[in-house]
Amino acid sequence: MTGRIKGQLLKGTTTLLVLSVLREGELYGYEIAQRIRDKSGGAFIPSEGSLYPALHSLEAAGALDASWRESDRGPRRRYYKITKGGLGMLEEHATEWAVFSLGMARAVGGADR
Repeated sequence: MTGRIKGQLLKGTTTLLVLSVLREGELYGYEIAQRIRDKSGGAFIPSEGSLYPALHSLEAAGALDASWRESDRGPRRRYYKITKGGLGMLEEHATEWAVFSLGMARAVGGADR
């Protein structure tokens, strides 16, 4: 099944998705969005309107460090990397998501999975 997830459901997953891709290494905003899209098979395509507020919020919460860098291809870019606190937040969100998705599968599917 392939389809694009949008709206309120995507808003509830943005933090988990961002932290998950940044666990693999430092990226700038556009790369984060592309990595989320690629890893999800196109199911999740965060918009600038959801991605950048999430990045700023995560940075303010101490989950991400960010720095500006010059680019040889256009304007400078803001790179984000996950912090130790961000790794803890990722673990919490992943556990919460696992419980939620299992409960949702059981409720919607009508059987234990």
